[in-house]
Amino acid sequence: MESVTLTPFFVVGIAVSTSNDPGKAGIDIPELWARFSTENIASKLENKLGDEVYSIYTDYEGDYTQPYTTVIGYAVQNLDQIPEGMRGVTIAGGAYEQHSPKGNMNEGLVFKAWLDIWKSGVSRAYTTDFEVYGGKAHNPEAAEVDIFIAVR
Repeated sequence: MESVTLTPFFVVGIAVSTSNDPGKAGIDIPELWARFSTENIASKLENKLGDEVYSIYTDYEGDYTQPYTTVIGYAVQNLDQIPEGMRGVTIAGGAYEQHSPKGNMNEGLVFKAWLDIWKSGVSRAYTTDFEVYGGKAHNPEAAEVDIFIAVR
């Protein structure tokens, strides 16, 4: 874990409202990833900045036990062009805690990291948290994913 300060940036992608209730996010988020894979989201974004995929958690109705929105997409130059059926998100600048779990994606690498974050007692802001799937995440058996948690 590392404390970092981020500058604001924008992401556009597809979204789903969900919660961490048993059987909810475990169904909704994999279905969103499946849509993301089949709908070729990248080809619909004219102002995409890179190939890193962002999985964003925002619109928290409270803490992690309450409903929230997940958006999967790409960083973009601005939110001037949001294709129909997609959602734009501004990632606020400021203080974040960065976690970079390494291991096998097929064995729940990211979910296990979130379990640790939920138990950590970190003073979360519950504004916008996100995961970054870049080049280090391409090999699912030896992946590294960056997770950024907005903190107070």
